[in-house]
Amino acid sequence: MASLWKIGTNLTKLTKFNINTIANCKNVLKFTRKNATATINSNVSIANNRKIGLWLAGCSGMVAGAVVLGGVTRLTESGLSMVDWQLIKDMVPPKNEQEWLEEFEKYKQFPEWKYLNKDRQMTLEQFKFIFYMEWGHRMWGRLTGLVFLLPAAYFWKKGYFNSGMKKRVGIFSILLGFQGFLGWYMVKSGLNEPEKQTEVPRVSQYRLAAHLGSAFLLYVGFLWSSLTHLLPNQNLAPMNAKQLRSITMRSHNLLALIFTTALAGAFVAGLDAGLVYNSFPKFADRWIPTDLWAIEPKWKNFFENPTMVQFQHRMLGMGTLAAIGLYAFSMRRVNISPRARLALNTLVGMSFVQVGLGIATLLYYVPTHLGALHQSGSLALLSFGIWLATELKRIPKI
Repeated sequence: MASLWKIGTNLTKLTKFNINTIANCKNVLKFTRKNATATINSNVSIANNRKIGLWLAGCSGMVAGAVVLGGVTRLTESGLSMVDWQLIKDMVPPKNEQEWLEEFEKYKQFPEWKYLNKDRQMTLEQFKFIFYMEWGHRMWGRLTGLVFLLPAAYFWKKGYFNSGMKKRVGIFSILLGFQGFLGWYMVKSGLNEPEKQTEVPRVSQYRLAAHLGSAFLLYVGFLWSSLTHLLPNQNLAPMNAKQLRSITMRSHNLLALIFTTALAGAFVAGLDAGLVYNSFPKFADRWIPTDLWAIEPKWKNFFENPTMVQFQHRMLGMGTLAAIGLYAFSMRRVNISPRARLALNTLVGMSFVQVGLGIATLLYYVPTHLGALHQSGSLALLSFGIWLATELKRIPKI
C-alpha cells in the first residue's frame, strides 16, 4: 500500500513537471515568435522607407531638372514662344510644315515678335528652336507630376505612408498644381503689350520670383523628406540640448539666407539686371552706384530698379558666403558626426564656387552656360545646407 502511495506521488510530481515544462516551452515559443515578427516588421519598415526615400529623391531630381531647364529657356529667350496653354493639346508639337507656319503666325501676334524678333528677322527654323525649348520645359513639368503622383497613389494604397507622410504628400500635391498654374500665370504676363513700346517684352519679375520660389520650396520638401527616409542612423554621442538647439537654428538661418539670395536672383533675371553693371567688385568706378533710388516711391527700387536689384543680390551673395564661413569657423570644435562634418565642408566649398560663378556670369555679360550654371549652383548650395540640417537633427540631446 505504501509502495502504491509512493508511486502515485511520483507520477503526480512528474505530471506537474511536464505541465510546467510545456507551459515554459509555450512561453519561449511565444516570445520567439513575437521577436521574429518584430524583426520582420522592422526589416519591412526599413525596406519601405528606402523605397519612399528613393522615390522622393527622384522627385527632387525632377524638380531640379525643371529649374535648370527653366533657366536655360529664359536665357535663350524661349519662354514666350508658346502663346497659349492647353493641358493635353500642348503635349503634341506641330507635326508638319503647315502646322509650324500656323504656330509661327500665332506667335507673330504678340509683343515679343513685334518689338524684338521682327527686327531680328527671325526665321521659322529659329522659331522652332525657341518653341521646342519652351515645349520641353512644359513637358518636363508634366512628367514631374507623373513621377510624383503615380508612385504616391501606389504607396498610399499599400499603406506605406504614416500620418505625417500623408500630410506631406497632400502638401506636395498642392504645390505641384500651384507650380503649374504659376508657370502659365508668369508666361501670360509677357504676352501683354508693354506699357512703353521702347521696353523689351518680358515676363513680370514678381511672377518669375513666385514661380522660382515655389519650385525651390517643392525641391526643399522633396529632398528633406528623402534624406529623412534614406540616411542610416549612426551611433552618436548626445549633445547638450541648448548647444544643439543653437547650432540647429543657425543652420536653418543659413538655409533661409540661401533661399532669399536665390529669390533675389529671380528679380535679377526678370529685369535683366545682370547687364547693367558688368564689373566687380565696384559698380563701374563706384562702390555704391548713384542710381539706387531712381524710382518713386522708394520701396519699388528693391523690386523694379535693375541697379538696386543687382546691388542687393550682390550684397546677399557676399553676406551668405560670410555667414557660412563664420558658421563653419564656430563649428570647428563642436563634436558632430563625420557625415555632418562632410556636409558642412561641402557647404563651405560650394559657397565659394557659387560666388565665383556669380562673378563670372556678371563679368562675361550673362552667357547662357554660365547663367545656367549659376542657377544650378544655388540649388546645389541649398542641397548641402539641407543635408547639414538633417544630419544635425539626428544628434541626440541631453
